[in-house]
Amino acid sequence: MFVKEGIIASPGIVIAKALVYEKVVVKVNENKVQDIENEIEKFHNALKLSHEQLENIRIKAVKELGEEEGAIFEAHAMVLDDPEFTEGVEAEINDNHLSADFAVKVITDRFFEIFDQMDDPYFSARAADIKDVGTRVLNNILGIVQANLSDLDEDVIIIADDLTPSDTAQMDKKRVKGFATNIGSRTSHTAIMARSLEIPAVLGLGDITATVKTGDTMVVDGSTGQVCVNPDPDQLKYFEHEKQKYQEYIKELEALKNLEAITLDGRKIELVGNIGEPNDVGGVLKNGGVGVGLYRTEFLYMNSDKMPSEEKQFAAYRSVLEAFPEGPVIIRTLDIGGDKKLPYLPMADELNPFLGLRAIRLCFKEVDLFKTQLRAILRASVYGHAHIMFPMISSITEVRQAKVILSECMKELDKEQLRYDKAIKVGVMIEIPAAAIAADIISKEVDFFSIGTNDLCQYTLAVDRMNQDVSYLYDPFNPAILRLIKQVTATSELKKEGFFTGMCGEMAGDPKAALLLLGLGLNEFSMSALAIPQVKKIIRSVHYKDAKAIAETALNMETGEEIMDFIQKSMEKLNLNI
Repeated sequence: MFVKEGIIASPGIVIAKALVYEKVVVKVNENKVQDIENEIEKFHNALKLSHEQLENIRIKAVKELGEEEGAIFEAHAMVLDDPEFTEGVEAEINDNHLSADFAVKVITDRFFEIFDQMDDPYFSARAADIKDVGTRVLNNILGIVQANLSDLDEDVIIIADDLTPSDTAQMDKKRVKGFATNIGSRTSHTAIMARSLEIPAVLGLGDITATVKTGDTMVVDGSTGQVCVNPDPDQLKYFEHEKQKYQEYIKELEALKNLEAITLDGRKIELVGNIGEPNDVGGVLKNGGVGVGLYRTEFLYMNSDKMPSEEKQFAAYRSVLEAFPEGPVIIRTLDIGGDKKLPYLPMADELNPFLGLRAIRLCFKEVDLFKTQLRAILRASVYGHAHIMFPMISSITEVRQAKVILSECMKELDKEQLRYDKAIKVGVMIEIPAAAIAADIISKEVDFFSIGTNDLCQYTLAVDRMNQDVSYLYDPFNPAILRLIKQVTATSELKKEGFFTGMCGEMAGDPKAALLLLGLGLNEFSMSALAIPQVKKIIRSVHYKDAKAIAETALNMETGEEIMDFIQKSMEKLNLNI
């Protein structure tokens, strides 16, 4: 018996036999060829076969998991059609006389590195998609047939180095009860799929494939991040009890779906979802979200081989707004630059891109691009309650500049006699310390704030959380971060009725932070859809006055560790189990 701890990816407890899933490792060596036409034909045949396979997987995923998961494979098919990919491979074959398989490897690795190095976990997780698609094409060129998990004769926990979206989409959903992998993160598709399937998953275990054998009895506790192999009778009894407690807890959460997020003493909080594309709406609705607190519009641009037109953007924004006729839909304007680049928008290499031309700064440089997006949002605004949010604002001057361009778009639409919400709300992301410190000044020009804790932590603490050597310094509970949050919410409380402060960073969806953030005065929490029920339960279980007192005490503490320990003890006193 042994116990290991990894990354919590999907909650719940499962006990079953282990199945170690090992795939054929595709080794591709550099190989020069003379018959270029033959290699090009091999590549095109592999593309065609890959398309057929992905469409079959997509249909199966939609049938068993829903449209949201099926959309993953639409995105995979788009990679196959992306000129950057196909023309890149063809160029390597034509110009460098590389074999089709090696050319695919070169281009896949190039794309993978671009996405894998992005700081935003939502985008870095897409590196797995690139690798999955490239491996599929390689397998089809080389005629390799990988083992699959579609036909199992007993309940199992899958043990693997990693699981691709294709692996998880094709597996026998009735028999697979959990995942445990060597690598992966909370935002990887392995984690997303596990949460969609509502099965426990623990990732990032390092060497679990080397220490577990097929047939071992395993416990995966996705709520604590622990896995236990071959537990003794007492441990087995303990985990069975914990499993029963968790199932009762889930029933409590399900009962809250259609209830408001309101404290015991009547403070109402808006719980909304973060989305990257219209297909993500279903998850927000399913989990009781009342709207969208962050629509990451850059996916419209990154999933296209050319600048998306006004009509294409209008259609996407309209579909999301129509899904939430009563709730807000906060649409963040294009946040490209830094670690996110577009192949069709040339950008110079920068010494420090995170402090350079990105987000609103790029939009000021590319005004036509910015106006196209603003026009599309305005036109869609008549189909719901659209809010416009500008990212990476550092001063009131930038807000005024953005609003001048917005006003120009309104005048154009007036001339064209196109309808839009003339009272559309405008807000800003608070993700630069300067904006938090000057919140009282910036508030004069906006209707709301949304705190982006991911970048606020990075910029305030001067730490790259993707750098393993310094990532330990990345702490959302650091007293400096909490004081900045309080400064922003205090400004909000002094404003006219209707002004609000939300949070759309990862911290907003952390149940361990919910009590503290409630007490700091947030009006809105925006998070991944699956986090909504837990946060709602906490909000509905406490008095706002108690949360406020807890936050005031925490603000006077000296370290993040001290604050986290205090919050944990406070939650235990209030019987808040997560």
